Amino acid sequence: MAEGGLTSHRRDPIKSSVGNVAAHRRRQNAVEVGKERRESLVRAKRLCRVSSSCDDSDVCIENDMIIDEEQSILEAQTSSAVEELKSAVSFQGKGAMQKLVGALREMRRLLSKSEFPPVEAAIKAGAIPLLVQCLSFGSPDEQLLEAAWCLTNIAAGKPEETKALLPALPLLIAHLGEKSSSPVAEQCAWALGNVAGEGEELRSVLLCQGALPPLARMMLPNKGSTVRTAAWALSNLIKGPDHKAATELIRVDGVVDAILRHLRKADEELATEVAWVVVYLSALSNVATSMLVKSDAIQLLVQRLASSNSLQLLIPVLRSLGNVIAGDSHTIVAVLLPGCEITDNVIEVLVKCLKSEHRVLKKEAAWVLSNIAAGSVEHKQLIYSSEAAPILLRLLSTAPFDIRKEVAYVLGNLCVAPTEGDGKPNLISEHLVSLVGRGCLPGFIDLVRSADTEAARLGLQFMELVLRGMPNGEGPKLVEREDGIEAMERFQFHENEDLRNMANGLVDRYFGEDYGLDE
Repeated sequence: MAEGGLTSHRRDPIKSSVGNVAAHRRRQNAVEVGKERRESLVRAKRLCRVSSSCDDSDVCIENDMIIDEEQSILEAQTSSAVEELKSAVSFQGKGAMQKLVGALREMRRLLSKSEFPPVEAAIKAGAIPLLVQCLSFGSPDEQLLEAAWCLTNIAAGKPEETKALLPALPLLIAHLGEKSSSPVAEQCAWALGNVAGEGEELRSVLLCQGALPPLARMMLPNKGSTVRTAAWALSNLIKGPDHKAATELIRVDGVVDAILRHLRKADEELATEVAWVVVYLSALSNVATSMLVKSDAIQLLVQRLASSNSLQLLIPVLRSLGNVIAGDSHTIVAVLLPGCEITDNVIEVLVKCLKSEHRVLKKEAAWVLSNIAAGSVEHKQLIYSSEAAPILLRLLSTAPFDIRKEVAYVLGNLCVAPTEGDGKPNLISEHLVSLVGRGCLPGFIDLVRSADTEAARLGLQFMELVLRGMPNGEGPKLVEREDGIEAMERFQFHENEDLRNMANGLVDRYFGEDYGLDE
């Protein structure tokens, strides 16, 4: 494996005859997390409506955005505005600067006015080369800001519209430097964040052109909207699937300290954007995960989980905690020691998330617990005896399917001791008997009936534990009572060879010709 890259997360699910196989959700989640960002009201690409640098007249103009103007009229106005900008760019007479800034402001107003700005009309009319020209060094800040703002909203458009910004990227990156004013640098970072949010191809272009180091330096100050915008742009820039950008970012001097400082002290908006940076760092880079584990990151993530009720913040913080725990085996063994305050705090915040009404939080909390439950017998005992256990049992029978599957991993892992090799896992009989007695078996059999092969395999594996491990030979009777035989027989001619062999093997072994004769 190349340095810094991660291809799997460290959850060892319960396994029987099929052996121990690591799941590979961690990187997949990092790549696909855009969907969850939309669910949590965090957009990958963002229109710039108003700026902190606007004067009163700007605010009045932006308030006019509520007018529902017909798109065709808006596009015609935009084409005219581009013509005005052409005229202003070439004008050399008295008041040339005011004329140019006025033309830029009018275009920015039109590109900010609608939820679906007239980007296509602006590009067709030739706006991009003009805006690039307006970014030239030595131009007044007001001109630079308006031009970058226009480019920001063009970059928030459709994929082909975003790609039209390629000629502007070098200058947008150059204006991130220390010689630029803070408003100009922030607006350029915003534009680049929208470009990076479009996809892997444009992220690669930005990385090759050197966008990462100056954006990283913009995240170092203690507070301000510039830091927040830089963090958001960075999270878009490093989100994968290649790990190199994440590893490059964590190695920038001061970045780790800045992340910890923002997680500890920042307001929730800034902490949210920084937490998304940590999500991708911990999902994609072994180097970053190791550095975060050795810092105070886990404690700070737990503190944020405990103190916040903001869904936008809780989702990336919980995902970050899960990534760190899943990605570094040192974490559970050496950091999350049973009996330590930090470990008790982790379980406490995960219970909080399991109790939440929010689906994403429940699912993520169960995933984190499944990794802890895959650890030592002491860690299994910790979860088994905590408030999490009855909540997990309830969720297994009542929650949506994706949550039930994650919960099943936790409960299954509580019943098996760590084992070497691919043999059958050693049972923790006390946990198995108790959980089955508290009604978990029907939930696992329901998973066997599902069309999801991973869930079906998980259900079959737990049924194998019950058939093999329940005392006094009660396992087969319990499985039969819950119609488990019928659930397994559906795999008799299944296309998946592993599932077919596993289900048929269990039926033959435990419900063969001699089953029931002793009665």
